[in-house]
Amino acid sequence: MPTKESQIFSVDPGFPEHDIIDKAATLIKKGGITVFPTSTFYGLGTMALKSEAVSRIFQLKRRDPGKPVLILIASMAELAELVQCVPAEATQLIEAFWPGKVTIVFGAGRILSKNLTGDTGKIGIRLAAHPVASALVRAVGSPVTATSANVAGRGGCIEAGKLDQEIRQGVSLVLDAGRLGGGGGSTVVDVTVSPPKILREGIIGAEKIESLFRR
Repeated sequence: MPTKESQIFSVDPGFPEHDIIDKAATLIKKGGITVFPTSTFYGLGTMALKSEAVSRIFQLKRRDPGKPVLILIASMAELAELVQCVPAEATQLIEAFWPGKVTIVFGAGRILSKNLTGDTGKIGIRLAAHPVASALVRAVGSPVTATSANVAGRGGCIEAGKLDQEIRQGVSLVLDAGRLGGGGGSTVVDVTVSPPKILREGIIGAEKIESLFRR
């Protein structure tokens, strides 16, 4: 139901209702920001290819502009235009761990804005795993940001009812899928270097990643 801060809709975490997903997708396509569930924490979603929308994410989170924002895709068909290339190591990671679990850092394609990449020339991408996140990105029909729904420096949020007040006031809509799993988040692997570098160890341990490349 509507609140003073934003519209909050309860959504089935396994089988999200189409009308609610469509409402959120419509807001995102207009440049709005939606809070949505991922497999670990709630995230902030907007059009990744709209520079102005991405800028609002940074302002809302009070995030360092030098830190890139990862994006979610709904299918492998979207990947090619977003990155410079897909090296063999990335293909190994994709086949082993997608959807979800691992965020892969690629060389950013020209289509991506500098504020999205933090002017690093790189972009973190993950194939959406949570049913709500996957349905949302499909409905938008374009990559969606997936930075955590919290003010920079604060912990990730696993319950929509416990979102930072600043976040609640700054978004158009909240998709409440109940309490999420939390944990270490996705493992982040940079494939722009050889051998690939683990930037953050998360759900998938470093040894499992390293053993994949030793095969």
